[in-house]
Amino acid sequence: MPDVSVLVCDDSSLARKQLLRALPADWPVRISQAENGLDALELLQREPVDLIFLDLTMPVLDGYEVLDAIQEQQLPCRAIVVSGDVQQEAIERTHSLGALAFLKKPLDPQILRQTLEMLGLLEQAGSSSRDGRAGAACSGMPDHVSPELVFRDTFREVVNVAMGQAAALLARLLGVFIQLPVPNVNVLEVSELHMALANIQTDERLTAVCQGYITQGISGEALLIFHDSEVADMARLMGGEGDDVSMMEMLLDMSSILIGACLTSISRQLDLCFSQGHPLVLGESVSIDQLIRLKDRWRKTLAVEISYSIEGHNIHFNLLLLFTEDSIPFLQKKLAYLME
Repeated sequence: MPDVSVLVCDDSSLARKQLLRALPADWPVRISQAENGLDALELLQREPVDLIFLDLTMPVLDGYEVLDAIQEQQLPCRAIVVSGDVQQEAIERTHSLGALAFLKKPLDPQILRQTLEMLGLLEQAGSSSRDGRAGAACSGMPDHVSPELVFRDTFREVVNVAMGQAAALLARLLGVFIQLPVPNVNVLEVSELHMALANIQTDERLTAVCQGYITQGISGEALLIFHDSEVADMARLMGGEGDDVSMMEMLLDMSSILIGACLTSISRQLDLCFSQGHPLVLGESVSIDQLIRLKDRWRKTLAVEISYSIEGHNIHFNLLLLFTEDSIPFLQKKLAYLME
């Protein structure tokens, strides 16, 4: 019987690699890969594809837009979403756009097989093996890609999963849908960190909450930054009464929830256990220049930037996870098994 044509679309080489490894070994498939939704859509328009495994949070064209285009253009391709954005609203939206199933990251091979069997997609499984055909596809990044880029891509996927799980928790508490970005992960000098902070916004006053964290070989600080013009709206959404004290209490509570959920997910994926300090107000209604001076501590940092937006509300906030330079070698060791 002919092989099943499968397209794996995810901007993370690690995520694509993990999915390919999770495919049933007795399922005869022909595999293609795409790094973003636009590349995937162009491939679907050129040649027939039986099934696409589709991430949601991607640059250029996201998974929602790909699903919408498949429906609009009546492309003969079925879709299974594999995403770190596990908000209930995200799951419902993908089903409304025609996705057959939604699988959460990190992908469980047994759940994947059960899903394929339930959907009747493993009927062609037999003695054929995908190993020979998919071996090159499973290799991850090309050999010439630097170890630093491999590390950043791997850690970005870990953060992507953590970001989605934290958003799902906050979305349930607030009754909203949180729009998720592609997280930025970079090793930055202090001057570069200043530029990253300055890019958040230069003409608005900011309020920032800081929370430290530490585990064996790893330490850092999380920084949650709010624009002053949106603080009252955020506090009201969380049930605050509008006075300065209650607004600040609400922001501290939100910071604890969001930062705690992110760190918990990272710790589970990397088999760590973070100890967290209490969230503290780093700066209230300060300029970005003042905030930068408050954070001028390390010569170099591994900086993770996540820009959240709440749909239907003019509310945006930035989460920065800043790992000390000394943490990087230990993180590289913890991530090594994922890079193989």
